Amino acid sequence: MGMFDWSEKSSAVLQQGGVIAPDERLPWPQTAVMGVQHVIAMFGATVLAPILMGFDPNISILMSGVGTLIFFLVTGGKVPSYLGSSFAFIGVVIAATAYAGKGPNPNIGAALGGIIACGVVYTVIGAIVQAVGTGWIERFMPPVVTGAVVAVIGLNLAGIPIKNMAASNFDSWMQVVTFVSVALVAVMTRGMVQRLLILVGLMVATVVYAVLTNGLGMGKPVDLSGIANAAWVGLPAFAAPVFSASAMLLIAPVAIILVAENLGHIKAVTAMTGKNLDPYMGRAFIGDGVATMVSGAAGGTGVTTYAENIGVMAATKIYSTAVFVVAAVIAVVLGFSPKFGALILAIPLPVMGGVSIVVFGLIAVAGAKIWVDNKVDFSDNRNLLVAAITLVLGTGDFTLKFGQFALGGIGTATFGAILLYALLGRNKTPGNAGR
Repeated sequence: MGMFDWSEKSSAVLQQGGVIAPDERLPWPQTAVMGVQHVIAMFGATVLAPILMGFDPNISILMSGVGTLIFFLVTGGKVPSYLGSSFAFIGVVIAATAYAGKGPNPNIGAALGGIIACGVVYTVIGAIVQAVGTGWIERFMPPVVTGAVVAVIGLNLAGIPIKNMAASNFDSWMQVVTFVSVALVAVMTRGMVQRLLILVGLMVATVVYAVLTNGLGMGKPVDLSGIANAAWVGLPAFAAPVFSASAMLLIAPVAIILVAENLGHIKAVTAMTGKNLDPYMGRAFIGDGVATMVSGAAGGTGVTTYAENIGVMAATKIYSTAVFVVAAVIAVVLGFSPKFGALILAIPLPVMGGVSIVVFGLIAVAGAKIWVDNKVDFSDNRNLLVAAITLVLGTGDFTLKFGQFALGGIGTATFGAILLYALLGRNKTPGNAGR
C-alpha cells in the first residue's frame, strides 16, 4: 500500500457501525469536508497558543500545515495525526522571553532558538526509539503515568478560558451558550453535522452572540472591520531564531512532555482503530521533532500531535490519513491569507473560550480514557499516588525553581509522575503496575 493510495469506502460503512481506517478514505468531497473540520478542531488552540506567547497566529497556522505534511511523509502516511501549536511551550517561552502578555513578543528570537533545540532533542529520542523500540519509554511511562500527564495537559489549561477569556458576566454566560451548543450538536444530531460538532457549535454560538450584542447591545459587538480591511493574500511576519544557552536549556526539556503526549496519542489511536501503530512510534517522534525545528526556524510555535483532532476521530470513527493531508493543505493556504488571520481575531473571545472549555475538557478525559482502556488498577497504592499527586501538581500549576530555571505545572507534573513511579517501584514486584 503506497502512501497516497487510500482505498475508497462509502459512508454506509459508518452507518453500519464500522470505521474508516488510516489507509482508507471516504469519497474526496466528504474527505475534504472532514479536512475542514480537522482544521477547525486544531484551530482554537493553534491560534490561541501563539497569541498567548506573542507570536504571529498566521505563521503558526501555516507551520501547523507544513508540520503535518512533514509528519505524514516521515510516518509514510500510516499515522493519522494533526500537528498544531503545543501548549507545553507557553509557560517556558513566557519565562525565557519575559513576555509581558500584550502584542508581539520582542524577544521572540530567543524563544525560537529554544523551540529548535527542543525539536533536536525530540528527534534524537525518536531516533533511539526507532533503533531500540519504545520499551524503555514504556518502563518509565506506563499507562498510569501517560494517562495522568495527558489529563494534566487539559486540566492545566482550564484557567485560560475561565480566567482570561470572559471579561464580564455576559461573556461567562456566552461561554455557557457555546459549550451547551457544542454538547447539543454532539448528542442531538446525526451524520455529518454531528461529526462537525465543534464547528457547528461555534457557528451557532457566534450567531447568538451577534444577535445579543450587535442586535440588542448587551456586550462587546462583533467587529468585522478588520476582516474588510485585511488583504486576501500576503506573507505572514516570519521571524528568525537566536540561539541563547539559557533559553535553550529552559525550553529543550519540553521534549519529554511532547514524547509523553505523542506516545499517549498513538496509543489512543491504536486503541480506537484496532491497528497497532507502535512500530511507527519512532518515526512519529522524528516527524514531530523535525516539524518543530522547521516551525521554530520560521517564527512558529513548537508543534505536537493534537488531542483535539484525536477527539474528532473518536467522535467520527474516521481515521483516514487522507483527511489530514487535506487539512494540512488548507492550513498552508490559510497561513498566506491576512484576511483569514483577521477572521480568527473577529471570533468573539467568549465563544473561543466556550470552545476551549470543551476542547481542554476532552483532553483531560482522554487521559482518564488511557487509564480505563489499559485497566489501570487503582487499588495498587503506587498507581493511586502517582495519579493523585500528578493531577494536583499540574492542575494547580505547581512551580519549582532551580536558580534561574523555573519548571511550571505541566513540567513538574510530567517529571513528577515519571520520577515518582520509578521511586515507588523500587521495592516491589512489577505485578499490575505496568502492562
